[in-house]
Amino acid sequence: MQIPAVLKESWSGATVLLALLLFMPVLIVFSSLLQPEWDAWEHLSETVLADYISNTLWLAFGVGAGSLIIGTSLAWCTTHYEFPLRKSIEWLALLPLAMPAYIIAYCYTGLLDFAGPVQTLLRETFGWQFGQYWFPEIRSLPGAIIMLSLVLYPYVYILSRTAFSEQSASLMEVSRSLGKTPSQHFLQVAIPLARPAILTGTALAMMEAFADYGTVQYFGVSTFTTGIFRTWYGMGNEMAAAQLSALLVGFVFMLLSLEKLSRRKIAYYYQGQKVSSPKRQPLSRFASLSLTLLCLLPFILGFAVPVLLLIDWAIEVGSHQLDQRFLSLLINSFGLAASAAFCVVSIALIFGYAKRVRKKVSLTLPIELANLGYAVPGTVVAVSLLLVLTWFDKKLDALLSNLWGVSSGLLLSGTVFALILAYSVRFLAVASNNIESGLGRIKPSMDEAARSLGANRRQVLIKVHLPILKTSILSALLLVFVDIVKELPATLILRPFNFNTLAVRTYELASDERLADAALPALAIVCVSLLPVIILTRAMQASTKDEED
Repeated sequence: MQIPAVLKESWSGATVLLALLLFMPVLIVFSSLLQPEWDAWEHLSETVLADYISNTLWLAFGVGAGSLIIGTSLAWCTTHYEFPLRKSIEWLALLPLAMPAYIIAYCYTGLLDFAGPVQTLLRETFGWQFGQYWFPEIRSLPGAIIMLSLVLYPYVYILSRTAFSEQSASLMEVSRSLGKTPSQHFLQVAIPLARPAILTGTALAMMEAFADYGTVQYFGVSTFTTGIFRTWYGMGNEMAAAQLSALLVGFVFMLLSLEKLSRRKIAYYYQGQKVSSPKRQPLSRFASLSLTLLCLLPFILGFAVPVLLLIDWAIEVGSHQLDQRFLSLLINSFGLAASAAFCVVSIALIFGYAKRVRKKVSLTLPIELANLGYAVPGTVVAVSLLLVLTWFDKKLDALLSNLWGVSSGLLLSGTVFALILAYSVRFLAVASNNIESGLGRIKPSMDEAARSLGANRRQVLIKVHLPILKTSILSALLLVFVDIVKELPATLILRPFNFNTLAVRTYELASDERLADAALPALAIVCVSLLPVIILTRAMQASTKDEED
């Protein structure tokens, strides 16, 4: 058998093998379909499969619609209208991105359920008793859609705001000359031009909804993610869980395919240089105040109210939690996230540089396949890795027992290595996007100049690229670090015995209805998550300032 040329070089060969290793969980999930568990599928189809499919699709499309409406409207208002607190709202609107969906679900449950302050106040004010009044049920599918939309709309807001700000003011003048009203210009001109950005942000929000576990599990909504857990732990059938995972991944890939297909069918272009930035329209006093309140609402509901609740609960019971156990949670979470983020960014740097120096399909294709892990929910990644690592541990244990009578036990599954591998599969694309965008700004002539001076590829990377990529590497590290701190399902499944993180502890306490006790670890997660949001905010403000200048 002839070895492909790309494998003859140690750098390229190692890169390809590493990329295939990271793609393996997705491949394992789909390979499980070759041995269908007909009895399990018959049971699921007769009981809960229809609910899994309908609830998952309703959740994803509901969150997509909610994020699209909130994010696009907010981006248009802050880009094209002048009103009080506009500059503050531009960055306040990003803060809900730092709030994990399962934490906001815990907060609003404590606020709006029967024993919460809102219903208690209503009963005391009007003298109502249980059953004498109607109040919307927060623990429901609509409630989950609202919770997820409040924290995921920034995906749409960031991309659509950038798209709107890049549209020239001459477009508005042309629309007016053709008799178009501002609303007609928004619907017929601005939205079509920003359509790719809006759809990309909406697809990201929908993918996060597909992957959510903490919110839907706490609200009692049966989706694929909760079903995978029940099938694995409740029915004890790992193959059926893997096949459910394959079905869920199929829905995610269908979403990505539809998003790409929709952009291929119709294309909108604006040719020519941007003459001037869109001028913000002044409003009447009443209209400007109303718009200020409306634009503040997503920030208030998606960040301010949950944070105030967490602070109140943390002050109430937090002093009793500041002990050695909480310190262990902090050390575990920060140590795990830091080491995993370093590994993920290092892999992304290797992949990005490999694609730069060897632009061959045999190298770039495995790397692109490895980046598909971001589209796979954490639950699915964990299930597939657990299958692979458990199989490897059993085979190794049997081999060692037969040869030397030694048992290796569970060498890889249920270890920190398994967690880091899962995070690498799940968040590699996050780091790769930052690294590759940074590499794209480095002219190839710089590489050629360094090579002409006698530097090899490793020296070019270390002495030329790394100093230039400092900002990209830092942003990638921060984003991956925060994603890992917030990650719940993969950590919940793969964590070592007696090993807890802030996310897992928050989930455990909230599942036991100890919402006040869950406030301190939840607040710690939110505080850590603010770091990349602040960096992103500064970058957007700098970009806006440059455009206005």
